[in-house]
Amino acid sequence: MLISKSKWLALLGGALLFSGSLLAQDNKALLDALVKKGILSPDEAKQIGQEVASGSTAAFASTSGGKYLKKLKIDGRLQAQYAGISTDIDGTAADPASTNHFFLRRVYLGAKADLINNWSLNFNYDFAGSTFDKAYLEWKYSKALVLDLGFRKVNFGYEESYTSSGSLKAIERSPATRYFVESNNGRRLGAGSYRTGLFLDGEQNGFFYGVALTNPERDESAAGVVSAGGNSTNNLAYWANAGYGGKFDAGTYKLGANVGFLPDQAATPGSGRDLTVYNVFADVNVHDFELEGGLFWSDNPGGRVSGRDAKSWAYWIQPSYKFGQFEAVVRYSAVDSGGRGVNLSDTTRSAPGGGTMDKADEWYIGGNWYINGNNTKFQLGYVHAESKDQIGGAPGKATAEGIRSQMQVNF
Repeated sequence: MLISKSKWLALLGGALLFSGSLLAQDNKALLDALVKKGILSPDEAKQIGQEVASGSTAAFASTSGGKYLKKLKIDGRLQAQYAGISTDIDGTAADPASTNHFFLRRVYLGAKADLINNWSLNFNYDFAGSTFDKAYLEWKYSKALVLDLGFRKVNFGYEESYTSSGSLKAIERSPATRYFVESNNGRRLGAGSYRTGLFLDGEQNGFFYGVALTNPERDESAAGVVSAGGNSTNNLAYWANAGYGGKFDAGTYKLGANVGFLPDQAATPGSGRDLTVYNVFADVNVHDFELEGGLFWSDNPGGRVSGRDAKSWAYWIQPSYKFGQFEAVVRYSAVDSGGRGVNLSDTTRSAPGGGTMDKADEWYIGGNWYINGNNTKFQLGYVHAESKDQIGGAPGKATAEGIRSQMQVNF
């Protein structure tokens, strides 16, 4: 029975990807032999070799008969969590009910279709959140010039936009990141993460950059945008970022800065008051030790519920050390809302609310077991968070603490 070349490529690629890095030398020898026999071209062998070297577990199919489709990749992610976190509010007769449950944090299924003339279609859907993680059309002239149109994350916040949810060392993103980028609930700023718009990115010789023009709201649908802000927020948001990364004798480093301008995003959207947000970050890796961190600040006229201006700021810092398949992680994060307000439920995921305060911080201490890198790993950590100083100047304090764990499988 004759097997078409496209089927050869699919079967060969799948076998090599599953064989992994332990058989890297044998894979290279096999690819060289197939090139000599004329089954693969040098370019096709190089492409398959790069897939193996990257450690990707995505399945892929290649076709030579399709008019538009060159290659289709399918991948997915499952994250199952347990959270046991309680909150104690000073001076109250009864504290809020504790969190004590298992749940599916993310259930991703995605695909990338490489089309002709440097075009590709990318989408990823989260069945746990019932929303898209990304859905956009991409044109790639080179690494230095990539244009996306559709729904994805803007480049703002190192944990949020530069770090995949599957690569987070502390299970969840820090309170600093969450306060600035997650949806505007009258306290959080909602200045980052998912947006629909036009995105231009590039990277060359260690330098990377990006600019974007998007809706100011976090939503992918026309109906959702209207319900979030209506015609009162018809003005578009502007984003820009730049940074540099490289290597030195003992490791690697990456430094960057981001800025976003969101019109009509005061405490009440559509009030004619604009929000500007800023972020700088750094990531240094020396052998098995890594240090990451970021600083956020904002200028938010009318950002308080009272109509007064708010200048929120926050930061996080995270050292980690890896030994074999295991890794120890510590992270500290702090938020100063500048009078806008913050609740423990805004910044520490799964924590019961502790009332609206002005400041909050969190310690995370945990460990990761990389059973098969990020493709199969188990994470466990202890969380201790505090909020203080009620809005309006009255004293107040709330404390949340507990454990969080997560099992992750990528394919």
